[in-house]
Amino acid sequence: MAGSRKPKVDEDELCWDGKKDEDSVRSHNSAHVISQLAQCFTNAMVGPRTWIGGMFSRSGNKRSRSEKFLNYSLSPIQEQRLQTIQERIGVPFDETRLDHQEALRTLWDAAFPNVKLKGLISEQWKDMGWQGANPSTDFRGCGFISLENLLFFAKTYRAPFHRLLFKQGGKRADWEYPFAVAGINITFMLIHMLDLYSAKPKCLPGLNFVKILDEDEEAFDVLYCIAFAMLDAQWLAMRASYMEFNEVLQITRTQLERELSLEDVHRMQDLPAYNLLYQ
Repeated sequence: MAGSRKPKVDEDELCWDGKKDEDSVRSHNSAHVISQLAQCFTNAMVGPRTWIGGMFSRSGNKRSRSEKFLNYSLSPIQEQRLQTIQERIGVPFDETRLDHQEALRTLWDAAFPNVKLKGLISEQWKDMGWQGANPSTDFRGCGFISLENLLFFAKTYRAPFHRLLFKQGGKRADWEYPFAVAGINITFMLIHMLDLYSAKPKCLPGLNFVKILDEDEEAFDVLYCIAFAMLDAQWLAMRASYMEFNEVLQITRTQLERELSLEDVHRMQDLPAYNLLYQ
């Protein structure tokens, strides 16, 4: 397992170029807007930040709690379920595999049940927020698990999935984030935030997540849905536009780390943000 695992990348934030002025931004077409986000997976940021779990080093009480978590031994079921997630992370998207093709078609049917998909390569995919006509090109940075996450969201929490997909509710920006590629960013963010490339996570949110796996083997997929809802809520609260996506994602990650580090969180439903899936 360790030999097939992808090398870990120090990743604070995913790149969404917001350095251009407003006039320059409005000169770009929507395809370029989505391209900016899709490039996240080939442009790693240098210099890891120290705030991952860092809030627990500011007092003796928090330090002792940190040490308690870091000395935590995984149970056999936790090890097994963590390994399952790590194996999923290692599966690249393969557009020649029939099951991967079928997963894409199923995602389309869940998103647009009344619209017939013309093909796995079609301009229709842009309506879901993919970079271009072939969504398989957007999976380079995160693999098949990011498609599995989107499918789980669509099937398990249908109403919030469509609310976020169609940008319903709240005052939306003229330049919205592309839904599907944003979803890939969220998967990528969670993998690094939870330190899932390690045999055992070395951060408090990651260790608490592994403890939750005892109760819920679908915890990663549920956490993905929560994170997506959190991101959209933060997007609306900030009245953000696509230039600020990276900042919104960072704030979402910080808040999610805090919630995952609460002492009374023993399952995904205990996270305060879980309620966002039912608003």
